Amino acid sequence: MKIVIIGLGTIGKTILKNLSGEGHDITIIDENNDKIEELIEKYDVSAVVGNGACFDIQKEAGVKDADLAIVLTDSDELNVFACLVAKKIGVKNTIARVRNPDYKNQIMEMKDELGISMIVNPEKDTATEIFNLINLPSIAEVDHFAKGRVLLVEIVAEKGSYLIGETLISLGKKLKTKVLICAVQRGHSVTIPGGNFVIEEGDRIHLTANAKTLRDFLAEVNLIRSPLKNIMIIGGSRIAYYLADELSKKKYNIKLIESDKAIAEELADELPKVTVIHGNGAQHDLLIEEGIEAMDAFVALTNIDEENMIASMFANKMKVRKAITQIKNDDLYGMLDELGIQNNVSPKDIVADRIISYIRALANTVGSNVLTLYRLVNNQVEALEFLAKKQEYFYDKPLKELKTKENCLIACIIRQNDVIIPDGNSCIKQGDNVIIVTTHKNFDDLTDVFE
Repeated sequence: MKIVIIGLGTIGKTILKNLSGEGHDITIIDENNDKIEELIEKYDVSAVVGNGACFDIQKEAGVKDADLAIVLTDSDELNVFACLVAKKIGVKNTIARVRNPDYKNQIMEMKDELGISMIVNPEKDTATEIFNLINLPSIAEVDHFAKGRVLLVEIVAEKGSYLIGETLISLGKKLKTKVLICAVQRGHSVTIPGGNFVIEEGDRIHLTANAKTLRDFLAEVNLIRSPLKNIMIIGGSRIAYYLADELSKKKYNIKLIESDKAIAEELADELPKVTVIHGNGAQHDLLIEEGIEAMDAFVALTNIDEENMIASMFANKMKVRKAITQIKNDDLYGMLDELGIQNNVSPKDIVADRIISYIRALANTVGSNVLTLYRLVNNQVEALEFLAKKQEYFYDKPLKELKTKENCLIACIIRQNDVIIPDGNSCIKQGDNVIIVTTHKNFDDLTDVFE
C-alpha cells in the first residue's frame, strides 16, 4: 500500500516504526527539516518538507496515488483541512487526529462530507481504555475480535490465585470453563506456552474467550471482583476530562485533583457530578487528606511519567484495589513490574494500534488477509484475526495433523455465530475467522501460520 503520513510527532513516529518492514510505500510530510532528515536515515521512506495541508506539498508527496493519508499534526483544524485537500486530490482513505471535545459531535456528523474515513482522538481513546479497566476490575487489559464476540484479555496471577502452580494440562482437566491461554509474560520475557507450562505468581496471562465464558472462568478461578465504586484521578488533562465525564454517567463517585487553579475551576464547571479539588496530586499528604485509603481505583494522569509512577506506587501502598498509570516514555516500561505497577496506558500506543489495525484491514482489500490486529506485551506479541477465504490445503484437517510455526498459536475459530476454542480435533473451514497469537511479525495471511 502507498501511505502518506502528515505530522511526525510521537504518534506519527510510533506508526512509522510499526509500519516499517511491512513492505508499504511510505511518504512522510512535516515542516521540521531536522525531524525529516532523522527519519529518512532511520527508515526506508520518501519525504517532503512543508505544510501538509498545502495542495502543492501533497501533490509533490504523491497523495493522488496514495491508498491512505494519515494526518496527525498538533492542529485539529489543519488535520481536517489536510484531509479535505487530500480527498480533493484523489486519495482513497484518510485518517485525522481531532482532539478538541468541542468538535466531537460536529466532526462525527460531517465525517463523510469532510472526506475523513476514520477519526482518532488519543485522549478519548485512552479514556475509553481506562474506563474498560475500571469497568472490568479483574482484567488488566481487554481487546476485541469478531466485532466484540471474542475477547482477548490479560489477567494477573496474583498471590492466592487458583492458577499458580498449575500446568495448562492440569488446568484443562480441573476447570469446567474452556478458555485458551495464548501468551504469558514473566518479567521481561514472553512465552507462547505449551501444555506443560507451569503458571507462577506474578505471571501476566493473555487468554481468549467469549464474554459469557470469560465471566464463568473468572468466577471459577476466584477472580470475580466486586465493582469499583470510588475513583480518584490526579491530573486535569483532556484524558481526565473524558474519563471523569464517562464515569460520572455510570454513577461512579469521582474525585479529581488538579494543580492548576484555572483548569480545576473549568473542570468543576464542565463536570458537575465530579468533585474537583485544586491541589498537587503528587503530594501524599493531600492524597491521604482526600481519602485515598477509601478509594477502589486510582488513576494517575499528570503530564510527568515519574509523578504518575510514584503516585501509583503510593496508591498500591494504601491498598487501593486498582491503580492505573499513564506512561508516555517507552524507556520506563522495563521497570514497571519491579515497581508493582500492573495497569498502565500509553496514548500514543493506543492510537497507533487503532490505526495499524485499520491499515491491516484496509490492506485486506489489496492482498493482505488481516481483519484485526493487536500488539501485546510491549509489541513482543501480535494477535491477528484472519478470514479463511480462498481454499487452502489445511482446511478441514484436524489441527493435530498440521504443523504450525514455532511460537505461533491458533487461539480461536469463529464460525458463523459459534465461537470455538480449538483443540487438536478442531478444523479450520473456508469462511471461518481465525485468531492467531504469535511472536512472529508481519504475518499477512493465514498460510503464514503453517510450516
